[in-house]
Amino acid sequence: MDTEAPHTQRGHSSPDEGEERSRFVFSGAAPGPGRSGWLTWRRAGLLGAACTVFLLLFSNFVLQPFLIPSRSMEPTLAVGDRVLVNKLAYRFGGPPERGDVVVFDGTGSFVREAPAGNPIGDAVHGVASALGLAEPSDTDFVKRVVGVGGDDVVCDENGRIKVNGVLLDEPYLFPGDSGSKVPFRIVVPLGSLWVMGDHRSQSRDSRDHLGEPGGGMVPVEKVIGRADWIGWPVSRWGGVGSVGGGRG
Repeated sequence: MDTEAPHTQRGHSSPDEGEERSRFVFSGAAPGPGRSGWLTWRRAGLLGAACTVFLLLFSNFVLQPFLIPSRSMEPTLAVGDRVLVNKLAYRFGGPPERGDVVVFDGTGSFVREAPAGNPIGDAVHGVASALGLAEPSDTDFVKRVVGVGGDDVVCDENGRIKVNGVLLDEPYLFPGDSGSKVPFRIVVPLGSLWVMGDHRSQSRDSRDHLGEPGGGMVPVEKVIGRADWIGWPVSRWGGVGSVGGGRG
């Protein structure tokens, strides 16, 4: 009898093994580290997605990294530089000025309408480009503003650029380059820009589209923003205006 009493007492005072398992099942709790680890990964995933959305919104409306794909803006900008494009520069201020380095959509001025591609591939590339992880779209360009609406821009027989009869000081030019090897004279229409690369011998710019519809002029509304800073690599941190001799 002495051995039976403790057994009976335990049976009345605590649930048996089956009841304990049922309690976990009905309460929805999952014992062990598995569920905790899954929740941690889920939170990390949600946090990563939120950060990505924030960066995309910030890039789309405020400051966008732009990967430099060519030598056309040397020495101011080198291949592989990530410049930070200020999208608010002209939204609340005046229009682009001479000497500004701008990023613009060249559709209709530098390139024709691009054929439709793979929507999923285009979307993925667009996200990567917006974050500065991939080369920009084939329709996006970075150049320096040489002439604004109403300007008379001339390249004389000596390769020197004059704007409204005044010789343009261009300390940012690539060493050994002249203003242009191709003489021209144009008057920039109002609401448009005449743009050129700093490495004139390696740049396809407004000069190359003189005989095409639009005459190489870039509509101001096609400007995405002003390239104000170099964000990467670290060795080239600084304002774009202070690299390669400053603004013209």
